[in-house]
Order: sequence, then structure tokens, then C-alpha cells
Amino acid sequence: MTNLRRRAVLAGTTAMLAAPAVVRADNLGEWPKGPMKIVVPFPPGGSTDPVARIIQAKLIDQTGWNIIIENKPGGTGVVGAAIAAKSAPDGQTWMVTFDSHILNPAFTPNLTYKDSELFNVMQIGQTPQAIGAHPARPYQTFAEVVADGKKRPGKIAIGVLAASQALVLMTLIKKENDVDLNLIPYKGGGPVNQDILAGVTDVAIQSLTSFSPHLIAKKIRPIGVTGDKRTPALPDTPTMREAGVPPPPGMDIREWYGVIAPTATPAAIVNKLNAEMVKVFKRPDVQARLPEMGAEYVGSSPQEHSKQLANDVRLWAKWVKDAGVRVE
Repeated sequence: MTNLRRRAVLAGTTAMLAAPAVVRADNLGEWPKGPMKIVVPFPPGGSTDPVARIIQAKLIDQTGWNIIIENKPGGTGVVGAAIAAKSAPDGQTWMVTFDSHILNPAFTPNLTYKDSELFNVMQIGQTPQAIGAHPARPYQTFAEVVADGKKRPGKIAIGVLAASQALVLMTLIKKENDVDLNLIPYKGGGPVNQDILAGVTDVAIQSLTSFSPHLIAKKIRPIGVTGDKRTPALPDTPTMREAGVPPPPGMDIREWYGVIAPTATPAAIVNKLNAEMVKVFKRPDVQARLPEMGAEYVGSSPQEHSKQLANDVRLWAKWVKDAGVRVE
């Protein structure tokens, strides 16, 4: 049923190591100066945190740098993004985030930071969204959820990340199929998992990366995936389109992971970090882990990542408006 393997929860290496290796070159200067910080704008237990910890552990091993991770949840990523945006552009602070970052301007008109204060370093990879049901529930496909929702309006609880692609998608699905599904928004992927595992919600939708350990343990039953084709990680799980409940035309629901820095971080440092992360994600041990997480490596340049994000911001602003979604 699944190609996901047992090793899906990724433990990061603690960063309290010896003094960092200092790169001395004409274009880099003396950098890094002391510990580097990776801001993760979500709590542990979701999908962004393990990706950040892969970067942390492998960069430490690869370069000798001293790197710490700081989880700064709040406002569906807004709190952590503001911390990164207001940090000194000296190459000591980075942020690892995911696709909700491009939705924040649409959901939060009065952001505490400006998008121009952040620079896109690299898209690391991407993964489809997966729809899972508590094993005690009868659903085998997402179409069965929609059918049951029509019979029992408002009775099916679906966990979604607040201010997310999933929230927008499910809101539009409700409208297009004239079905009353009870969408429960959460502030992080970890809490989404906790409640579906406990049976508080009947169904949940979020990244395959976050779901993978629970799918392996058969504590969550996969009943659908987003995207136009099935994912190799769940070859027997139909897409929403195959199940007869397609996303709106042109909507590509994929969670991506990216590295972002304060604007004005020196280009030489940005390029150095980009190059070191490319090395990280081309390592055989990391390449082996990505399919376990349901993730696909991208490894874009800063220019490619910026172009992609600009396009995503435009598209999702329209879909958020069409859905009429509001986040409290």
C-alpha cells in the first residue's frame, strides 16, 4: 500500500558543538561569526521542523558551522517571519518555512514585516498534500467524505492548517460541491496530527511529510492526495481528481520548503549557503530520506525561488478572495 519506510521522524543534531569553522575569503569576509540561527516559524511536530533539522545536522557535519534552531510559532508563520525580517542581514539568521508564507499577505493585510525585507535563498523541495482519515472512520476515499457530508451536514470534522492552501482548497471544495464540512483550523501541523490521532477530528489534510510517520504506523488511513497524479509514496491512494472531487482548475496544491534570509544579506554569503545546501540535499543519505517523507528535491537558485514565489503570491491571492476565507 505504501512505499514509505520506517524511518520518517528525523532527529536533528544538537548544535552546541565546538566553535564554528570560519570562512575567510575576499568575498565572504569573516563569516560566520559565532552560532548561526535557523528560525522555524512553526511548532515542532509538523513538516517544516524536520526539514530544518536535516539542514542543521548535515551543514554541521559538512562545514563545522555552529547552527541552532529556534521554533517561533504564531500567526501561521507570521511571528517567525517577522523575526527573520527584522534580523541583521549579516548571514547569521535564516528561516526555513513552507508554502503558507506566500499566503500571509492575503490573510494578514497588516503584516508586522514587509515582503521586501525578506530574500528568497532556495526552494529545497516540495511534497503533495495528503488527506487522511482516522482508522475508526469508514472513509476509503475523499469522495466518500463529501458524500457523507451531504447526508450529515456539519458533522464531519476536518483538520486543516490555518491560513493554508488546505484551508482555501477545502473551502472552495465545500462551495463547489454544496457540502457542509466542519473545517477546524490549527496553528501548526503538530496539533493537526494530535487531534486526528486522538479521533477529535475525523479527517485531516496537510503535507505528506507531516503525515508519513503516522501513515507508516497505520494510525492514519490515506484517502486522497492533491495534484494531477498519484505520488510514488502512496501509489494506491487516488488523487482528488480520480475520486471525482477535483481541485479548482489550475490550482496546484503542493507544499514547498524554502530558505529565506533578511534582505541585504551579502550575495556572496547567500550564494555560499545555497551551494552548501545543494551539497546537503545531494548527499546519498539525504536523498534516501526524501522519499520516506514523500518529498521531491528541487534545489532552486535564489532567482528561481523568487520568481516562483511572486507567481504563487498572485495566484493564491485570487483563490483566497474567491474562497472568502478569513483567519481570526
